[in-house]
Amino acid sequence: MSQSISPTVEVACYHCGADCEETVIVHDDKPFCCEGCKLVYELLQENELCSYYDFTKNPGVSPDKNYYKGKYAYLDLPEVHQRIIQFTDGRQTHINWYLPQMHCSSCVYLLENLHRLQEGVISAVVNFPEKRVRIIVDEEKIKLSQLAELLTYIGYEPYISLQDVESDQSPKTNRTRLYKIGISGFAFGNVMMMSFPDYFGLGDTQTDQKLQSLFSIFSVVLALPVFFYAASDFFVSAWKAIRKRYLNIDAPIALAILVTFVRSLYEIGTQTGVGYLDSMTGIVFFMLLGRFFQDKTYSVISFDRDYKSYFPVAVTLLGKEQEATTNHQSQVTNHQILITDLQPGDHILIRNKELIPADARLVSERAMIDYSFVSGESEPVEKTRNEIIYAGGRQVGGAIELEVTKRVSQSYLTQLWNKDSFTQNNQKQDRDLVAQINRYFTWTVLGLGLAGLVFWMWAGDLPRGINAITTILIVACPCALLLSDTFTNGNILGMFGKHKFYLKNAKVIESLSEIDTVVFDKTGTLTLPDAGQIQFKGTPLTRIQRRIVRTMCEQSSHPLSRLISKLLAAVPKETTLTGFQEVEGKGIMANLGENCPIKLGSAAFVGLSEAPSTASNAHSRVYFSFGEQQVGYFEIHSYYRDNLSDTLQALKHKNYQTYLLSGDKPTDVALLGHLFGDATHLHFNQKPEDKLTFIEQLQQKGRKVLMVGDGLNDAGALVQSNVGIAVSDNINNFSPACDGILEGNHLSFLPQYVRLAKAGRSIVVQSFIISVVYNIIGLSFALTGTLAPVVAAILMPASSISIVLYTTIASRVATARAL
Repeated sequence: MSQSISPTVEVACYHCGADCEETVIVHDDKPFCCEGCKLVYELLQENELCSYYDFTKNPGVSPDKNYYKGKYAYLDLPEVHQRIIQFTDGRQTHINWYLPQMHCSSCVYLLENLHRLQEGVISAVVNFPEKRVRIIVDEEKIKLSQLAELLTYIGYEPYISLQDVESDQSPKTNRTRLYKIGISGFAFGNVMMMSFPDYFGLGDTQTDQKLQSLFSIFSVVLALPVFFYAASDFFVSAWKAIRKRYLNIDAPIALAILVTFVRSLYEIGTQTGVGYLDSMTGIVFFMLLGRFFQDKTYSVISFDRDYKSYFPVAVTLLGKEQEATTNHQSQVTNHQILITDLQPGDHILIRNKELIPADARLVSERAMIDYSFVSGESEPVEKTRNEIIYAGGRQVGGAIELEVTKRVSQSYLTQLWNKDSFTQNNQKQDRDLVAQINRYFTWTVLGLGLAGLVFWMWAGDLPRGINAITTILIVACPCALLLSDTFTNGNILGMFGKHKFYLKNAKVIESLSEIDTVVFDKTGTLTLPDAGQIQFKGTPLTRIQRRIVRTMCEQSSHPLSRLISKLLAAVPKETTLTGFQEVEGKGIMANLGENCPIKLGSAAFVGLSEAPSTASNAHSRVYFSFGEQQVGYFEIHSYYRDNLSDTLQALKHKNYQTYLLSGDKPTDVALLGHLFGDATHLHFNQKPEDKLTFIEQLQQKGRKVLMVGDGLNDAGALVQSNVGIAVSDNINNFSPACDGILEGNHLSFLPQYVRLAKAGRSIVVQSFIISVVYNIIGLSFALTGTLAPVVAAILMPASSISIVLYTTIASRVATARAL
């Protein structure tokens, strides 16, 4: 229970130490100056983190709102607000801020519970390696300035730079770690130099002994900043883990540094030896250097993926309208461009269900934007001319024109793509597994160290026992066990990206390595979306009907619509059409005036009952109705992709089952039956729900299914499959449902991609074996007491670096062999 009392004497807040001037809030027999301090305490208490208060008296940050009031008012200015947010729809606003004070799991817990501290905060997700937090707020209840104040009150003042918001920055170097590496390296080199006489058994004369004492004092002076500053990360990390009642990987390292330092001070102080300060400074130097290299490598891998990897999604760039000249009509030239090449000021065309790749201003009169990809809200939001539309939205309805206002943030799109996997159980299970390995490994190492110490003490050789426990604590390393998967998959993700195959995250590689069945969509996947023979059959189209067909087809991203639109590219648009609507898997409709519905699509969609197909009509058909009149149909003969036969044969050669799911009527049955090897593996007239059901049936039989589609009418099947890949042909068909995006002209590499994924799993296993062998050999030598601590300090980071190098080289070799 909490109660408020009026203080008669000065009372200091238990959390922040501030004087409780007016009232004291008493909770758990502890005084607090405000509800904010009490709530922070309650959060820490609930997660058993109250030993936080044992480390320093009143460690919290003063929550006095008057102290920070107005500091962040500039964030509410319209011109600033627009530049620092990632998204807003009037109901929720998304921001992604850098919090340099974030340093441990306690910070993560506290930040991800911000919604309990402040009404209006909807959720917060922490990216701990980058010290960033993605926060969703309701700005009707809390302004961004108030949010920044809240973060500052609880000790996490945000670093907000408008330049960082607008540009992708290369990985930033941790200067503090560099300083620590420099100090420890300098001390290690000089301590070793002053220890040379001891290495060579000198020091017999009285003068030599005086110099030896002087050098020992200098060594202690050099070692002090190493122990208290450069090694502080190990002690702080170990102490925080101990406070939470578990041991992490830094605990034995910190203990080894402490034992070596104390032992050295004792020997030098009692003049019974020269100590091991060279080993202590060497431990810190090489450990810091190894971690720096490890973090740098991981940072580069992440940066290359977020900002440099090929992201195979394109958008229609609208050309500038040419001036009308004599006997020539003005016209607009359009062409496809990768979203990563978009610049502010570019005008783009977004069709039905296409992704809006960057923040943009609406040029068209009206738009209906589905922000479910960003906010989870499935209700479309209506926008009118000149309103800002945020990246990640999708247009619902007719095509719209947008003017880009910000460059595309590939890292932001990838983050949205992975939004659901932030909270998936498999990632939590991975973290739990790593924690368990760390915990059991650390206890095992401590047990072996104590066993070595006790054995050599029993054998009458205490110095050797101390040497054994010291080297055991240093040389044992689970890092290689834990790094294998991270660096192997990181490298392979990069290799896939360079070969036009962009995966959602590293977990997809593992799933891809396990597949045994491949299911293909036909139209736009096996066929070329921009090439085919088209013939119209029926009542000849009038001029206005041709304009209508061209305009309707341009609204859709379906491959058949794109082919017809390309055929009629020279025909002017019909601007009087209204009420555009696309029905997934069936067709598109619009209205000309009030009483003239127009439809393009399947026979059933336009009101026809189609006769059974024969050899003479075995091509895809798009039917056209004008009002109540069935005008005719476009007969389309699509061209199949190059090397399709070789691709399917390579998959069958590796014993993969292959199936075809097509929404079209049966076409090219003989050819496809030959390619797939069995006509029973061909399924036509499949609605989107039929495709999903078929995938489920395969999985119920124990099959691991890879679904390859265009992402338009097969989103459900892509989600249901173990791995879903959307094929992109210089178009904007990015589907949040898929696990990967593959450039269409690289479909023939699909067997090689699967082979590389399998090779990646083998590399992880090999790295694991190398790590186990290293630890067995290293611990065996350490138990004998013959391994020098400085050598152990070199071997431990060397093992991690060797794993990083091995996975990098092995991944490149595997890529060269597979691709």
